[in-house]
Amino acid sequence: MNAYFRCIDGCEGKFSLTDIIYKCPKCGSLLEVHHDADYLKKKSASEWKETFSSRMGTTKWPFGSGVWRYKEWINPDIDDENIVSMYEGNSNLFWAKRFGGFLGMNDLWVKMCGNTHTGSFKDLGMTVLVSQVNDMIARGKKIKAVACASTGDTSAALSAYCAYAGIPSIVFLPADKITTAQLVQPISNNSIVLSIDTDFDGCMKIVQEVTKNNEIYLANSMNSLRIEGQKTIAPEIVQQFGWEVPDNIIIPGGNLGNVSALAKGFSLMLDLGIITKKPRIILAQARNANPLYRSYLKNYESFEPVKAEKTLASAIQIGDPVSVKKAIKGLKDFNGIVEDASEDELADAAAVADKTGMYTCPHTAVALAALIKLVDKGEIKKDSRTVVVSTAHGLKFSEFKVGYHESSLKGIESKHANKPLRLAADVAKVTEALEKEFAARTSK
Repeated sequence: MNAYFRCIDGCEGKFSLTDIIYKCPKCGSLLEVHHDADYLKKKSASEWKETFSSRMGTTKWPFGSGVWRYKEWINPDIDDENIVSMYEGNSNLFWAKRFGGFLGMNDLWVKMCGNTHTGSFKDLGMTVLVSQVNDMIARGKKIKAVACASTGDTSAALSAYCAYAGIPSIVFLPADKITTAQLVQPISNNSIVLSIDTDFDGCMKIVQEVTKNNEIYLANSMNSLRIEGQKTIAPEIVQQFGWEVPDNIIIPGGNLGNVSALAKGFSLMLDLGIITKKPRIILAQARNANPLYRSYLKNYESFEPVKAEKTLASAIQIGDPVSVKKAIKGLKDFNGIVEDASEDELADAAAVADKTGMYTCPHTAVALAALIKLVDKGEIKKDSRTVVVSTAHGLKFSEFKVGYHESSLKGIESKHANKPLRLAADVAKVTEALEKEFAARTSK
C-alpha cells in the first residue's frame, strides 16, 4: 500500500483506505493517512514541480482538478475511473491590495477557496472521501449511504458529490442554525435532510452512533480522507507563488481539520524537498466558540471543550472540535498563533473587506479580524507575505450582510453600514443627495 491509515499517536498497525475505520482500535485516537516516503521520493522535487505544472488546467481526467492534480500525494492507489470530481480547487489568489493598504501591507493575499463547486473549501476533502466510497462500492463493499453532521458547508459538499456519483447521502443539521442558502443546497441535491433540535456537537454525537454499523459511511473530518483533499490548499498556494512559501497563513477554524490539513500539506512538501522553509500557521476563532484559543493562552497545557454560543460565523460554531489534537500538533510544528474575534470585530472586518471588492463570508471575516489585531500587536510584520484562507463564498451568507447594512444584527453596531437612499423621482433631489454622499465619503 502506497497510502494507508495509521494512528496519530503512534500505535502499531496500518489499515487499508478501503477499511471502514475512523479511530485507532487500540487507543481511540484519530487516524491519519500515511504515505510511503520511498514511493514519493522516486521523483525529485523538480520532477514533482514539472508534473504538477503540466497538469494545471488540463482536461485530462482527473488531473485538471486542483485536488487530483496531486493524486500521488492524496490517494495514489484509487482507480481514476472511480474518482468523483467536479474539478474543484484551482481557486484564485486575490491580491488584497486596498485592504492591505489600510493595514500598511503590500503583500496581502486571500486564497478564495469559496470559488469552487458548492461554494466552500469542503469540496476539497469531499472529492477524496466520496471517490474512495465510490471505489469501495465498485469493488463490492456494501455501503447504503454517506452521512455527515454539518453547520452547512459540509452538507452542501457531501450532497453534491454523492448526487454526482449516484450515492445516497444523509445530512444532520442543527435546526435553525444555518443560512437558507446552506439549507437549500443538500435539499436540492436530494439528500435525506434531518433538522435536529440541537447544536453541531449534538448532531455530531448522533451521526457517530448512526454510522457505527458501517453500512452508512461517516463523512465528517474525523475521517482523515477529508484531510487529504484539504491539504492541497498548501501546495496550490505555493505553486501559485512560483513555488515560494508565504510567511504567514491565517485560517478560520471550528472543527479544526483545516488547520491540521494545512500543516500536513506543508510537512509533505518539506519532506520531499519542494520547499525549504515553514510558514507560520495562524488559527482564527470566533470568540463565542474559541476553545482552542483558550487552550493556546495556557500554552496548550490543557484543553476543555466549551458550549459554543451563537455566532455570526455559524460554520465554526463548534465547542468540542474532533481534530483538536491534530490541530495543536500542527500549530506547534509551524510556530503557530491562535487569535479570536468578537462579533463586532468580525462583522466590521467583513464590511471593510467588501468595500475593497471582496464579498466576505463571516468565517473569513474572523480571519481578517484576527489579521487586523495581530498586525496591530506586531505579531504579523507589515512587510510579510501573508495569505488569508477564505473558506466559503459570501453569497451563502447574504442574510448576514443584509442584516449588517440594515443595522438589524442583534448586538452589532454596524459602523460601516451602507444603506440605500430612498428618494423621490426628482433629478434635483437625486443630485443633492449625490453631492452629500460624495462629500461624506471624501471626508472619511
